[in-house]
Amino acid sequence: MYNKVTNKTFYNIFIFWAAVTVASSQAYFPPYGDWERKNPSEVGMSNSKLNRAIQFAIKSESAGSRNLEEYIKATLTKEPHGEIIGPTKHRGDMTGIIIKDGYIVAEWGEVDRVDMTFSISKTYLSTTVGLAYDKGYIRDVNDRVGTYMPTDHFISDHNSKITWDHLLRQTSHWQGTLWDKPDWADRPPKDIPWTELQKQTVHEPGTFWKYNDVRVNLLALSALHVWRKPLPQVLKKYIMDPIGASNTWRWHGYKNSWVLLDGQMMQSVSGGGHWGGGMWISAMDHARFGYLFLQNGKWNGKQLISESWIEMAKTPTDIRKGYGYMNWFLNANKDGTKKSIPSAPAGAVTFRGAGSNIIYIDWENNLVVVVRWIDGKHFNEFIERLLKS
Repeated sequence: MYNKVTNKTFYNIFIFWAAVTVASSQAYFPPYGDWERKNPSEVGMSNSKLNRAIQFAIKSESAGSRNLEEYIKATLTKEPHGEIIGPTKHRGDMTGIIIKDGYIVAEWGEVDRVDMTFSISKTYLSTTVGLAYDKGYIRDVNDRVGTYMPTDHFISDHNSKITWDHLLRQTSHWQGTLWDKPDWADRPPKDIPWTELQKQTVHEPGTFWKYNDVRVNLLALSALHVWRKPLPQVLKKYIMDPIGASNTWRWHGYKNSWVLLDGQMMQSVSGGGHWGGGMWISAMDHARFGYLFLQNGKWNGKQLISESWIEMAKTPTDIRKGYGYMNWFLNANKDGTKKSIPSAPAGAVTFRGAGSNIIYIDWENNLVVVVRWIDGKHFNEFIERLLKS
């Protein structure tokens, strides 16, 4: 009797595995330079409701200046050491792409235009760290970063405790100056005079969450030392080329973020456009990147980044439940009780940048959405209208 039950159980497991394998093999993966379009009705969507959602998005365009140098300067006036040190450019029209069941069902604006994407750069950055982890170059995310770095960035008593996990979750509270930007000068508290900013409380790594581009850029420098080659080359070889991305994207650093490594000058890229630079990319390439994660890291039968890394990236930070690894915004607020996008499934994830630039990934509805230059406060209503279609 035991053997019969066991055999039946194994048979059912095999059937389930086979069904999953077949479903995965049937997923559509767009070739380089093309992406098949389908009428929304072909994937079970209402054309009229979808059109109304898109029109809502278009009417919700950000009112920020299209001159992104001016846009950045408007925020940096509140910060000491706010000089722009990376390239900037004017942005394009309000733009979007909707991918349902693997096919483009709607697009608007300038989907092939290369624009700044601000903090979505961080998701590309954390992906290069994930690739290093998958290859064993980073043995454990709980390793101290200083053991991988032949520099003095992690030699103080405080900084020596910082792990890869701390940097990925923005809980390191690293202290120091990088590319002429001191950590305390980035997004300082509004109620503290500039002369007092250096006297802020020092928090133990892992106990305090702070969105801080100086520390983000430190992760980029640390990853550069691990790879020993520029991160754009890593991303291109292992992610962007295999998913059929265009050759138009560029990942910038700063004018002063060059380092000598293995006898060559290499630029350490920035994880955002806070002082200029960062990833410059089209909405169409964003869509391919988002679709890779919708497919749990697999592209056309090849696992480009491990499912285990994706699960780690989606694991909530203890002290910031709505945040996983760098720029993985989980659909829950900081105490884990409510969704940050109320209209979306709890398991949805967004990659977000100023502007607003957003990549929305929804496994429950087999959906990827890219929107650029939308007023962020209207994003939830746009998703609500979209899901009703």
